Amino acid sequence: MGSVNMRDVLTSFSGKRVFITGHTGFKGSWLAYLLTMLGAEVMGFALPPKQGRNHFELLGLEKKIRHVVGDIGIFSSLNNALQSFQPEYVFHLAAQALVKQSYKEPVETFQTNIMGSVNVLDVVRQCGSVRSLVYITSDKCYENLEWIWGYRENDRLGGHDPYSASKGAAELVFSAYARSFFSTRCELRAATARAGNVIGGGDWSEDRIVPDCIRAVEAGHSIVLRNPEATRPWQHVLEPISGYLLLAAQLRQRPRDIAGSWNFGPSTDEVRTVSEVAHTIIQHLGRGSVEVDSSLNYHHEANLLQLNCDKAHQLLDWYSRWHVEKTLIATAEWYKSWFDGNDIEGVTRRQIQDYFSELT
Repeated sequence: MGSVNMRDVLTSFSGKRVFITGHTGFKGSWLAYLLTMLGAEVMGFALPPKQGRNHFELLGLEKKIRHVVGDIGIFSSLNNALQSFQPEYVFHLAAQALVKQSYKEPVETFQTNIMGSVNVLDVVRQCGSVRSLVYITSDKCYENLEWIWGYRENDRLGGHDPYSASKGAAELVFSAYARSFFSTRCELRAATARAGNVIGGGDWSEDRIVPDCIRAVEAGHSIVLRNPEATRPWQHVLEPISGYLLLAAQLRQRPRDIAGSWNFGPSTDEVRTVSEVAHTIIQHLGRGSVEVDSSLNYHHEANLLQLNCDKAHQLLDWYSRWHVEKTLIATAEWYKSWFDGNDIEGVTRRQIQDYFSELT
């Protein structure tokens, strides 16, 4: 395939109506803010942002987009919002996204990630304005056998824990809708996106390595690792977001080539252990210490999970832009700015401009 002009992709969202589920979350807030920078008209539908610190409020997004508080598990609320807005693009990010939480609340996890996703697909089915749907799941949708090679889009789906299983099931639901309903609407194209481990500023989730590091440093405690040698192909939050935007735009340009499932992850050269990530973060913060307590590892946790992104490389001309060191530095700088009381919206904007050279 020929090279895709990312500047054209970014400018294609100017003046377009874009609907995002999960816009109050970590990835959703970055995506919503970036789309406002691109001149899109954005409506977000999500649960309220968590009380206290959160990226959504730090960016002042409530005043920049149409902010709708709602639960994707309630069909009528979701349908009313989408139908009132009549968007051209839909990005589905809303989810219960934590593995440990899925052990505590398996029913909630399955209800949100499966039936909530069913609701999203069905309201899109009934909304004639939608032309492009990007349905985000997770790299954990694959049945993880901890191979040393990356999973391809046609590998087996499944999951040991409730979260992973729910994401595998959400992919199956998407496939049924795509073949049963979307295939008969030539003006609508849809694809799923599976991203590897994502880090970056503004993530305050429990049981994730970077926010756990930040909370420990803030409290003056050591960072306690339960599985220090677990490896992940770490990528900055803007990496998969660039893939989502590219995918959404190309669904309009080359619909027959693009519909389907896509992996977005870094090169296997970017793999680092959890311990290496924690030590790098505190090095750039200038404070903190690390301890190991394997007794905290109550549940099954994979030690290795990698994606093969050849399809995105060859058909979308998508590649990671930041190596892992740059990713860790940018992430640490964001949190250091937060510690120092700096303008977080300004930091976020500068990092977006740094990542997307087309915007400068």
